[in-house]
Amino acid sequence: MRAASQAQPNIALVKYWGKRDAALNLPVVGSISITLESLWTRTDVRFVPGHKEDRVSLNGRSDEAEGKRIKACLNLLRERAGVDYGAEVASRNNFPTAAGLASSASGFAALVHAGARALGLDLSLAEQSVLARRCSGSAARSLFGGYVEWAHGTLADGTDSVARPLLDAEAWPLRVAVAITSTAAKQVGSTEGMRRTAETSPYQSAWIDTQETDLGVARDAIRERDFDALARIAEYSCLKMHALALAAQPGLLYWNGATVECMHRVRALRQQGVPVFFTVDAGPQVKAVCAPSAIEQVKAALRDVAGVLDVLDTALGEGARAIVPEAVEA
Repeated sequence: MRAASQAQPNIALVKYWGKRDAALNLPVVGSISITLESLWTRTDVRFVPGHKEDRVSLNGRSDEAEGKRIKACLNLLRERAGVDYGAEVASRNNFPTAAGLASSASGFAALVHAGARALGLDLSLAEQSVLARRCSGSAARSLFGGYVEWAHGTLADGTDSVARPLLDAEAWPLRVAVAITSTAAKQVGSTEGMRRTAETSPYQSAWIDTQETDLGVARDAIRERDFDALARIAEYSCLKMHALALAAQPGLLYWNGATVECMHRVRALRQQGVPVFFTVDAGPQVKAVCAPSAIEQVKAALRDVAGVLDVLDTALGEGARAIVPEAVEA
């Protein structure tokens, strides 16, 4: 009753922010993302008949807060399998955790993918996506590779709030340079940030009302491989999400000085004809999406920004997949 899986984080181009049902992690809006290749979470899950407690390690250490979320996710899988076995879970990221790089998305996608296999559950990726969403909203997207859309759904039980692939990574192989401007965990997590925004931001209704139009523009851009159109809608959605959060009470400021300077640097490159655009999630890291031919120029420009600690380079990747347990510690 053991299995291991690897999943990659995803970066939303048309952003998800806000929940219509916090218990089920149902979003108020749909979203479109890209799955990354070089950043990963690897998770080993072993269910032990006769054991009642779960033992969880994240990056080699016990994490009580994250352990509670993992236990809740395991309970969903155990309920589907009709068992009450305790589990031993070891998970490792090769990138900063809880720092605005979607570690929860890759983490819970890998957990659901591995846990379902360990319990012998024959679940489709769509079914796994629904379960992963219950654990961490954007994890619904990390089950799939390339370009992915997550529907907000309309059903109260959330069964139609599921992710689906739009386009394979190799069909439009863009690159992403990730400017790391801090490795610290963010002070206000996404769940709390979304709750505060929904309750206090005067822009909440406008955010919801305009999302379907944004999604349609992004779908068309992806279908037509129109980089300029995708650049415009991605930066628009990013800045609109942060404006929504900034207007909460108290305002949510996920950026630092280097974040802002990186965005200026990316815009300056695009004005010079370099095919690149930025997006920023709920954290200080800047993701610069570009044509493969521009990746070295983009990385050099971001490294030149004061306050940038490192620049990661990744292609677009595939969805969650099985690995051997030994690879988790490799």
